[in-house]
Amino acid sequence: MFMKTKEKLLQLLVSCQNEWVSGEDIAQDLQISRAAVWKAVNSLRNEGYIIDAVRRKGYRLVSETDVLSELGIWQYLNPECKMLDIQVLQEVGSTNEMLREKAISGCPEGTVLVAAMQTDGKGRMGRRFYSPADTGVYMSILLRPVSIHSSKALRLTTMAAVAVCEAIESVSGKSALIKWVNDVYVDSKKVCGILTEGSVSLETGSLDYAILGVGINIYCPENGFPAEIENIAGYIFDEKERDVRNKISASFLNNFFKYYLNGDFDSYIAEYRRRSFVIGKKIEVINGEESRNAVAVDVDSSCQLIVRYEDGTSEHLSAGEISIRL
Repeated sequence: MFMKTKEKLLQLLVSCQNEWVSGEDIAQDLQISRAAVWKAVNSLRNEGYIIDAVRRKGYRLVSETDVLSELGIWQYLNPECKMLDIQVLQEVGSTNEMLREKAISGCPEGTVLVAAMQTDGKGRMGRRFYSPADTGVYMSILLRPVSIHSSKALRLTTMAAVAVCEAIESVSGKSALIKWVNDVYVDSKKVCGILTEGSVSLETGSLDYAILGVGINIYCPENGFPAEIENIAGYIFDEKERDVRNKISASFLNNFFKYYLNGDFDSYIAEYRRRSFVIGKKIEVINGEESRNAVAVDVDSSCQLIVRYEDGTSEHLSAGEISIRL
């Protein structure tokens, strides 16, 4: 990745934590003029970074700064993920929709769109995903899996759910669990939803491409969540912390591609099953306007939910929705 002057400056300020760095030292380290340092500082400020400047002390990045950026994510990526083409946008209608247009035009696998805000975020079952500014991470990844039948698309969703849990725990230390099929919970509240969409070859039934959309609630929105989700939705951090959104974004990508790139789609299933909080519990299986009481028995090797209904019959669910009382 070729870094511009402002990106090099950001990397330097981040590495110095909350310490002051003189303009002279910055100029020498980056081999630029003092005027170029000042220009780069202002450029970062325009992107939302809070940088203090004091005569005879220099510059420092304020500890609470949490701004999404390509460089911010890239610096935490594992080597095998640094081939990803990451674009960060401050506002977009829907990252899934924007990436779908790119996929149709031939954009390669590994293209990643990350937004600080969505005005028309997409959820499952045609619902909207609430995506206010600067409180979450809203990401879509373009995948072009080789010879994967559309029936296995569920694997991408469940793989992402495990990767989100691992990212949340590594950055926050909080335990994260999964409600089949695609919701991640922290402290009994939903903090993440996942939506996988794709294009299927009519000739082979294989995926031409898949778009994996992930929305994670990092902080509580300023005015709280909308009434229709306020009893369900949650968030991970009570207060802003430095670089948390970049860290969680990178950690998710590292964990997801750890599973995806090794080609062994079975390697994460035991972890998915371990993190499920519905296994063994009474649930409702919802199908349109109808619902049936059941017990969630297990998750099979294809990540289908095995349920047993009150009449004794069983079913392996590959799609649909369940409800559980927490």
